[in-house]
Amino acid sequence: MKRCNDERWMKPGLISYGAVHSAKEPHPFNLFHGLWWMILLCALVAPAYAVEVDVTPDPTRETKTDLWHYGAYLDVGYIVNFNFPDNHLWRNRATASRHNEFAPNMALAYVRKDVTESSRWGMELGVQGGYDSERFAFLQGEREVGGADTLRHFHRANVSYLAPVGNGLTITAGLFNSLIGYESLYAKDNVNYTRSWIADNTPYMMFGINAKYPVTEKLTITGFIVNGYYHLSHPNDQPSYGGQWAYKATPQLTLMQTVYGGPDQTNTALEFWRFYANHIVEWKGEDLTLAASYDIGTEGVADRPGHPRAFVMGGNMVARWHVTGPWALAVRPEFYWDRNGRWTGSEQFVKAVTSTVEYRLPYKWTNTTVRLEHRWDESTGAGGGFFRRGEVQPGVLSLTPNQHLVLLGILWTFDSP
Repeated sequence: MKRCNDERWMKPGLISYGAVHSAKEPHPFNLFHGLWWMILLCALVAPAYAVEVDVTPDPTRETKTDLWHYGAYLDVGYIVNFNFPDNHLWRNRATASRHNEFAPNMALAYVRKDVTESSRWGMELGVQGGYDSERFAFLQGEREVGGADTLRHFHRANVSYLAPVGNGLTITAGLFNSLIGYESLYAKDNVNYTRSWIADNTPYMMFGINAKYPVTEKLTITGFIVNGYYHLSHPNDQPSYGGQWAYKATPQLTLMQTVYGGPDQTNTALEFWRFYANHIVEWKGEDLTLAASYDIGTEGVADRPGHPRAFVMGGNMVARWHVTGPWALAVRPEFYWDRNGRWTGSEQFVKAVTSTVEYRLPYKWTNTTVRLEHRWDESTGAGGGFFRRGEVQPGVLSLTPNQHLVLLGILWTFDSP
C-alpha cells in the first residue's frame, strides 16, 4: 500500500527538514542534506557488510542474487479535457494534470535489496522525473523545504534491517513508500491511470523511520515517526507520528487502518495538530479485485480568525476484472469533501467516476500496458469548479462544475526476475 540505526533519528531536529534557525545553529538544510547523504551511503555500503557473513549453502534458501532487484518505468499519456482550458491544467490536482498535450508523466529507475533471515540488511534507491514528480509532495500553498526541486527526483532512498526479535522486526529509515492510502504515485501499480482525490491529497511517500512487526500470520502492526504529512513541505521543525494495523481475515480479504497525527503548521500547539485516518478493505480473487477506501481528517487552523476547524472526508470503491488473456476492466466511483479548502486549496465537494480498459503485453522482463480511460468529475461548493476555455476577466480563467476526460496511457516497465 501507499506502500542506519542511530538514536539521533529520534530527535525532532534531525527528522525535520528545517529552514528556520538561529545564528548559533547549523543551517537545518545542511542537517537535512547530510542526513540524505548518510542514508545514501548506508544504502550503498550496508549490503556489503551483510554479505560478509558466511552462510552454509542450503538448496531451500534463496541466493544473494535473488535478493537484488532492479528495473525501470516509463509512463506517457495524452489526456483530452473537453473543457479545453487555456492553461492545459487540471485544477487542484498534482498527478496526470497536463491536458490536451503529450505528457511524459513519469520515468524512473531503481535498485532494491530485500531483507531475509539469512541477509538482514536491505536497501532501496531510485530516481525519477516527469510531470507527476513536480507537485506530489505538497498540499496547496504549503511552504517547501529548501532544495525541494532536486529532492523530488528521489523515488526511494532508504536502508532496512530485519532484527532477530520474535517473529522478526523490520526497521526502515529514510525515504520510503507511504503507509497511508491504497493507490500509488505510479499508475502502473493502480487499476486506473488517474488517481483518486484521496490519493492525490495524502502522502505518496514518507521521510523518517518505521518499524513493522508480524504479530501473527494474520496480523501485522507498524509504527512510524516522520518529518511531516508531506515529506517535502516544511511548516516547522517537529516530527509527526502514526501507526498501522493490517489483518488478513481470509486468504482473499484484508482489513487495514492507518492513523496519523502531527503539527503541520507554524504553530505547533496540540490544538492545531493535523489528525488523519485511512481505512481500507480489499478482497482479492483470482480474476476479480474489490476494494474500498474511506479517509477522514481534521485540524484547527492557526492563521485564520477564530481558529476554525478544517475538515476533510473522502472515499472510493475500486473494482477490477481480469476478463481474459491481456484484457482487464476497472471502475472507480468516488467522492471527496474539502470543507475548508485546507487539502485541495478550494472549498468543494467532488464526485467522480473513472472507467478503464486495459491491455497488457508482456515480453521477457518487460510489460507494456495500454489503458484507455474515461473520467467524469463534478466539483461544487464555494470554491469548486474546473478550468475551461475563456476568461472571466484578464488573467482569471473561467470555471465550470463538470469535467470530462478521455485519455490514452502507455506504461512500460522493466523488472529483473
